[in-house]
Amino acid sequence: MAPIVTSLATLINQFGLAAVTSAPSGGGAFTVTGGVISDYPGPGGTFYRAHIFTSSGTFNVTSGSNNVEYLVVAGGGGGGRDRAGGGGAGGLRTNLPGVVDASLNPLTGSPFSVSPGPYSVTIGGGGSLAIPDTAVGSSGGPSSFGPIVAAGGGGGASENSGGSPPPSGFSGGVPGGSGGGGSYASTPAGSGNTPATSPSQGYPGGSGQSSPRNAAGGGGAGGAGVGGSPPGGGPGGAGVQVAIAGPASATTGVGALNPATGQYQWFAGGGGAGAVNDGFGSGPAGSGGVGGGSAGSDPGPASNATQSTGGGGGGGGTTHSGGPGFGGSGGSGIVIVRYALPASSGTARATGGAISFYGGKTIHTFTSSGTFASLPTWSASTSVEYVIVGGGGGGTGAYGGGGGAGTYRTNSTPFSGPFSFSVSIGAGGNSTVTYATTASQGTSSSAAFPTGTITSPGGGGGSSGGSGARAGGPGGSGGGSAVGAAGGPATGSPFPGTIGVTPASGWGHPGGVGATGPTYGGGGGGGAGAAGSNGSESSPAAAGSGGVGIQLPATFRNSSSTVGAPGPTSPPFSGADTSGLYWVAGGGGGAPYGAGGTSTPGSGGAGGGGNGGIAPTYAGSPGKENTGGGGGAARTDPGDTPYVGGFGGSGIVLIAYPT
Repeated sequence: MAPIVTSLATLINQFGLAAVTSAPSGGGAFTVTGGVISDYPGPGGTFYRAHIFTSSGTFNVTSGSNNVEYLVVAGGGGGGRDRAGGGGAGGLRTNLPGVVDASLNPLTGSPFSVSPGPYSVTIGGGGSLAIPDTAVGSSGGPSSFGPIVAAGGGGGASENSGGSPPPSGFSGGVPGGSGGGGSYASTPAGSGNTPATSPSQGYPGGSGQSSPRNAAGGGGAGGAGVGGSPPGGGPGGAGVQVAIAGPASATTGVGALNPATGQYQWFAGGGGAGAVNDGFGSGPAGSGGVGGGSAGSDPGPASNATQSTGGGGGGGGTTHSGGPGFGGSGGSGIVIVRYALPASSGTARATGGAISFYGGKTIHTFTSSGTFASLPTWSASTSVEYVIVGGGGGGTGAYGGGGGAGTYRTNSTPFSGPFSFSVSIGAGGNSTVTYATTASQGTSSSAAFPTGTITSPGGGGGSSGGSGARAGGPGGSGGGSAVGAAGGPATGSPFPGTIGVTPASGWGHPGGVGATGPTYGGGGGGGAGAAGSNGSESSPAAAGSGGVGIQLPATFRNSSSTVGAPGPTSPPFSGADTSGLYWVAGGGGGAPYGAGGTSTPGSGGAGGGGNGGIAPTYAGSPGKENTGGGGGAARTDPGDTPYVGGFGGSGIVLIAYPT
């Protein structure tokens, strides 16, 4: 089992000692925009505001100056394939006082002051899994807040990516913020804290062995990855709890949940290593550090890391009769910045999610699953407005269709207390790599209201080319198709042209139709506001773009927040404003065949849809986290090698009531 951070760190996070010892300070009016807002009380009458970024944006100081505390976590590395090492966690950097690793080494950096101006925030994507046995899981992307940069986690080694001698230029787990684990073939660990920072941003992965055979877990921010015991895979390194987004309770819903403590806000756990089954018996898979992906066992597939935690992907296992197992993808990163408030902005009557106050309403924003529970001040029947968006469908590989957006639902319902119910945030659908396949549908988001559970299904996956026509996958909005087949059907109802209350089926549209050749432009995924576009063989040929999404209701358009994704400043329908903000549920763009000629990929629909792939990577862009946007499709390279499509964006749930 991976080590768990306890002792001093647990006391600090449970009892708020960090807030007592070092509260941010600054003079004058201090106003900031950006991210999802979370206002919450600290000990001794202190109040805090946190800005939570699960996708790239800007922390924009419009007036005043202040000291701020930050958490910057990069994307985790992808797991290797076949008896493989786990991916390393993304680098973790923070200046929140009292944060320590599993050995109680301090991780707190220097104080940081901000003044008027924009501070760019970049969120690193998770690394993708290894495709051929000779490859490694790809590294995660770096995350940054102004000058503070965390390095992406290193990819895990695959069975044949090392050995004696290893292929030229590579010999084990990949270095990174935390390093990837070695495979069973005596491959060494990837080093952590690369490039070096002080305090350290992460640990190395474990080293694999060939006799006895076992692969090693990826490193985490709290500890190193561990080698397995034959024939099992080793666990990933420990993550770290950084209680910066709100009280570290089971209702906060930010970061990963640590079952050992019952608390959220754990980040950067390493991926577990894959198990071996080739005459030595079926061994156990390595567990991921908190937020890291679990490894594959017999028959092999590993799990992805938790999004918005920077966890490393699990390493693929093997099945003696069925071939190697794929690893898991790393989790995307996150950036959170907080500062002290002079007074409370309002008083919530419930717990759960990130809580903010705007326009006379209390708004609870769930970017990951959690619990919404009334406080004693909630007794009488109160009208509650909600938005629920399912996870977006995955984009496909091999000149196919973009993923469809998750279903968009909004309405209001009365609640009377007391109550406590679960809120589930749908994950984006997985992408595909091979020809003639369909990417995964996104999973549903839901809220188990006292008046009845409201569910928004995920978007349909896009379908790839090869071996004839292939229809797009069904979902809230349908995925785009390939080679002339029908676009994926939508379970959502067509948007009537004016933003307002949705029917019980929500809003959603079908995917576009892929063109039949010679460039085979895939269809775009459907969006909540419009259908995906068809691929075209006209000159210049183009893949279909994703369908446009929807702007959130005015209740949730907090001028200090940037929840959702950018959208048009001249919206194509009524009920939307001209801010160009607060859009969700856009479809993913399709991709064309090959790299030559004048063919172009489809763009993602406004509202978080990913773009179709372009050179030199050819991979599709993922849908934006917490928008339900569909993933973009990948094109093939000049050698007809299929590339990985983009994952769908996770969903979101927003709940508002009078303050």
